[in-house]
Amino acid sequence: MTAAECGMSGRDMLPADVAELLTAVLEALDMPLPSNEDGDDRKYYRLLERRTSGVRVALRSLLAYPDYLDLPGDAAYIRKYTAEHPVTYTPFVSSRTGEAG
Repeated sequence: MTAAECGMSGRDMLPADVAELLTAVLEALDMPLPSNEDGDDRKYYRLLERRTSGVRVALRSLLAYPDYLDLPGDAAYIRKYTAEHPVTYTPFVSSRTGEAG
């Protein structure tokens, strides 16, 4: 019997701790685009580099020590690291929709 026949969606098939880790990774890397103001693009790329570094550390340790899995702890680390590196640039706002980008 397939997952679809059981009424399970793709997300339901992921263990909760794996889904939590992937959500933390996405939240860390899903940043609003920078405005066109001077320096915002550099701030955006620097912040993306920092957050990517935190995600790499967590994933590298996860893969290096598979016998000591702590996915909730890794997700917490990524979230803490992300919070320590907040968006400090002005996000782009669409003049058409008025939404941040």
